Amino acid sequence: MFNQDTICALATAQGIGAIGVIRVSGPETFPIVNRIFKGKNLEKQLSHTIHFGTIRDNQTIIDEVLVSLFKAPSSYTREDTIEISCHGSDFIIQKILKLILREGARLANPGEFTQRAFLNGQLDLAQAEAVADLIASDSEASHQTAINQIRGGFSKQIAQLREALIHFASLIELELDFGEEDVEFADRDDLRQLIFKIQKVLIPLIDSFEMGNVIKNGVPTVIAGKPNAGKSTLLNRLLNEEKAIVSDIAGTTRDVIEDELFIEGIRFRLIDTAGLRKTTDTIEAIGVERTLQQMDKASLIVYLFDASEIQLTEIAQQITEFNAPYILVGNKVDKLSADKKSAFDTTYPDILWISASENKNIDTLKDTLVRKVKTREIKSGDTVVTNLRHYQHLLQTNGALENVLEGLAQSVTGDFLAQDIRFALHHLGEITGQITTDDLLANIFSKFCIGK
Repeated sequence: MFNQDTICALATAQGIGAIGVIRVSGPETFPIVNRIFKGKNLEKQLSHTIHFGTIRDNQTIIDEVLVSLFKAPSSYTREDTIEISCHGSDFIIQKILKLILREGARLANPGEFTQRAFLNGQLDLAQAEAVADLIASDSEASHQTAINQIRGGFSKQIAQLREALIHFASLIELELDFGEEDVEFADRDDLRQLIFKIQKVLIPLIDSFEMGNVIKNGVPTVIAGKPNAGKSTLLNRLLNEEKAIVSDIAGTTRDVIEDELFIEGIRFRLIDTAGLRKTTDTIEAIGVERTLQQMDKASLIVYLFDASEIQLTEIAQQITEFNAPYILVGNKVDKLSADKKSAFDTTYPDILWISASENKNIDTLKDTLVRKVKTREIKSGDTVVTNLRHYQHLLQTNGALENVLEGLAQSVTGDFLAQDIRFALHHLGEITGQITTDDLLANIFSKFCIGK
């Protein structure tokens, strides 16, 4: 058990709504709620049942409620848990919480319900972190990835890797106990093959983080180009709203304008920027500098140019400065001569031609954005690493395994091999919480909402 406190918190969002749900968990949950509930004796009821009654302050009725019962260990926290569904008035919710506190509970800390679920063995640490990801999911892809991790797909893979290593680690540790007899219990060729086998699982997990980061945080997508190329018009078309000011005056956009667009479950963070040109205007120059900064941080660049005015040499010069994948988009194609379009297509066959003002080929551009990012479909059951902490430990695990391979190649003694294997086991254990510190747990669960 985590501790002997009984905790409570509002589990639904703050603010007025149809209902509010108050969660109570801990050893005194049933006696505490029973003392303020008028209806059946909750301590005598079965787990996973719901009961109608009233919450009362002495004889004063506060609200009519439904009370859901979950008896240990068959609850989210593996403790006795009750969820009180009341009307969503802030006054009612606060009144009920005060009554529960008066009866001996305390307010839960952020993430404390999920922390108790972890400490009581209901979830491992990777699954617990995925709960926060699920709550924060805002696209189909981020939702599916979080669900897969909560169901333990990632954790099972890590556990299997760790179990295989533990077997060899124990054999090498046994060798150290017989150090003076110069015996080998762990076959070195078998150990080498095991590490290769582990890396076949480990390296794809490491590589998946790039896609996982996109799923979790969105794709920073900069719309860049010269002044009056139509960047703001394009942003408005993509968002289907008048987000940015559009004008024939060059240099209208002087600061970064950002909004989000969801396409096929992927979140694109669209960033409209100041036009790229040399300028003596101090304010515009600051805007251009911010454009360059955004382009350096971008995961994808949409380079938009006015097809009727730009020269091929200008495009060639600009794209050499890109540090991210890019899409060449020719705007105002309705004003372009057939000969000039042909010349562009010959040099840059991947140019996407649009007319932002006429809303022409905008859907094709959206499809192209998805293809640039979606290197593969995220299928049900796929394991994708989205958590930076997990990614760092996977890298450190692989580094330790590389050291083992190097040690095997150099025929180092068992004590050096054992040390690197211990490092690998340590970092795998950090992912699922088999190895933790109080500071790590505090950092992870402090990011949760109070009622989770």
